[in-house]
Amino acid sequence: MHDYPNDLDDYVWPVCVTPGCRRQLWVSETGRRACRPCEDATSKRLADLPNLFRRLDTTASLMRGARRIGGGGGGSKNPPIPPRMEVLALVGPGGVAARLSAIEDSWRKALGWTVASWRGSPAQAVPEHARFLINNLPWAADAYESVGQDIDDLRKLHSKCKAIVDDERRPGRVQIGLCPARYDDSLCGQPLTASAASHRVRCLACGSRWETLGEWRQLRAAQEAVTEQHRQAGAAA
Repeated sequence: MHDYPNDLDDYVWPVCVTPGCRRQLWVSETGRRACRPCEDATSKRLADLPNLFRRLDTTASLMRGARRIGGGGGGSKNPPIPPRMEVLALVGPGGVAARLSAIEDSWRKALGWTVASWRGSPAQAVPEHARFLINNLPWAADAYESVGQDIDDLRKLHSKCKAIVDDERRPGRVQIGLCPARYDDSLCGQPLTASAASHRVRCLACGSRWETLGEWRQLRAAQEAVTEQHRQAGAAA
């Protein structure tokens, strides 16, 4: 059981330190820093990362959508340009292997262990780093002060790798007209865009927002009113 102070009004129940979780810990999790669901999810992500890395580190993944440079003929000998710089950023220096290595090194330092000297290529290192982190994750969830941030960083890294491997595309934005907001009798007129991923529209110039279906209708009505005013002004001229 948690050790309650005499004044229960001042007692703050322990919560998971992982950003975005903050779940109250169960009595059986007394003394832990991260909750068991966060630990379990992180273990699964770590186990998945080596396979995701292998799939990222392929010619097909790197060159998807590549184009050739040089002469326009089909026989150009110039190599294609890999357009997927986000893939190169993950499989190259400073990518997945380096990020896992940094977490492993910090854990080893906290444990008082020697920092691993063998690294090898990223393809060789990623499975080794993942194995070390999985094996020592229970300790980190219990006692490592910065485990919450590491869990969050691993979640983001896994999500980024999986999105690219699954070839997820960010929804494009479309032009939906000009901002009809007025300040001091002056029309804002900033081009507005909308995305299929969100029902919110925000003007980057004046900060006006339209978030609900009713507000979208108000936006459209205001835009049509501005258009009509311009039409009438043009006819009068």
